[in-house]
Amino acid sequence: MKKTPPDELRPARRTFLKAAAGFMGSTLLGGVPFRAFAQATNLAPPDRCFVFVYFAGGWDQLLAFDPRDPDEFTPDRVTETRILPGYSLLSTDTRFQTRPLIPAEKSGVGRSNIAFGPAVGRLADHYDLMTVVRGINMTTLGHEVGYRYFLTGKQPNGSAARGSSTATEIVGQMKPTVPIASIAYNIESYNDRYGGYANALRVSGLNDLVLTLSPSTRQLDSDIEKQLIDFNGQPISCEEAAYGARGVGTTYENSRGQMGAVMANKLSDAFKFQTATEAGGLLDFYGLRNQAFPFNSAAGRAATVATALKKGISQCVSINLTGGLDTHFGTQLTHASNLRVGFDALALLVDDLRRTSHPGGGNFMDHTTIMVFSEFARTPLINSQGGRDHHLCSSCMLMGAGVKHNYVFGRSGDIGMAPGTFDLRTGAADPNGTNIFPEHVIATVLASANLDYSITRVDPLRPILA
Repeated sequence: MKKTPPDELRPARRTFLKAAAGFMGSTLLGGVPFRAFAQATNLAPPDRCFVFVYFAGGWDQLLAFDPRDPDEFTPDRVTETRILPGYSLLSTDTRFQTRPLIPAEKSGVGRSNIAFGPAVGRLADHYDLMTVVRGINMTTLGHEVGYRYFLTGKQPNGSAARGSSTATEIVGQMKPTVPIASIAYNIESYNDRYGGYANALRVSGLNDLVLTLSPSTRQLDSDIEKQLIDFNGQPISCEEAAYGARGVGTTYENSRGQMGAVMANKLSDAFKFQTATEAGGLLDFYGLRNQAFPFNSAAGRAATVATALKKGISQCVSINLTGGLDTHFGTQLTHASNLRVGFDALALLVDDLRRTSHPGGGNFMDHTTIMVFSEFARTPLINSQGGRDHHLCSSCMLMGAGVKHNYVFGRSGDIGMAPGTFDLRTGAADPNGTNIFPEHVIATVLASANLDYSITRVDPLRPILA
């Protein structure tokens, strides 16, 4: 029996109408008519690209970006330090060291100033592009709240997001001349202050993306959809008059034209990896050959991100790269293994962007800023079920263009890994200073591209800026 990939198990509701709805607005290009753009035969990558990478479930920072020396934080000191690295619990799997990782020194770069947890693996070799921010106070232990807080840089109202996603803010200000300015791959996206050109195209998988960008051969799903297709500004019923009063019909008609241009330009072909002429090299580079559903994997999602950027299709890609991290009852090895899946995929993406020349000079990582985050961290103590619970103090990682490289900003406390307080102008620890919050990181990302960060209502972490 033929196996059905996960994306195809969902009802096939991605009609032309639904694809167009993802682009509601008069233009996708901030004033450049999309039809004119779509006639171009060559797509040019933007000078500055952004990737927002989400690790779902709340990651263990002792295994990731905020490790501790197990010779210092020993089991017999747990009552004093309230920190137990637990690295010895990984010893049955040869993929993991039982100590923090210190990458080998690179010629011309010097030694790493960043220590990494055992789960980071080969991604640590890219330390020369990274800033790690430690000791971030997430102010919440709720999954949805922490997730949406880091997406927008604003504390949610209850669990409801406030403000626009950072990718939306970037696209809203920069108005890039690319076909699909922002893609949100299995991740939420918000737009509360820009026109439709700044909306992200939200997809839940590669099949979803290809289907959305491909000409539809399906029948319309409802009479309402047919009415919207036929509606040209002349109300023929009370219902259509209501559409017109709200501007839905006009907005949809414009969006429908834009979506038609996307399809005419055959952008979907770029993501048909199994049939594309360069698919062989891509399958081999990302280790996807002979996998049943290769592009549903974390490595496959990373390949999708690289394609969107390198082919000049998108400026911003936000992606849920890995999950399975809410391991209250799991083992350290389970959590480390799930983290490693995401970090290995991210390492491949960075490898790909570093090896690929950018038309503006240098390689793609010289023109790309990556932010890696989770909704919060795990407790520094292991619970009675062998897992770790939710913890306020987290870390994140920035890398690439616009940020300092081989640098650590902030730290968590040596007792219970509590959030630290700092003079944010210098990064120095200061008992009378301020916590680091997600909005500081978002302001820094915006400032790294010389964008207006005033919407965050805080200053960027200036020592991080390149």
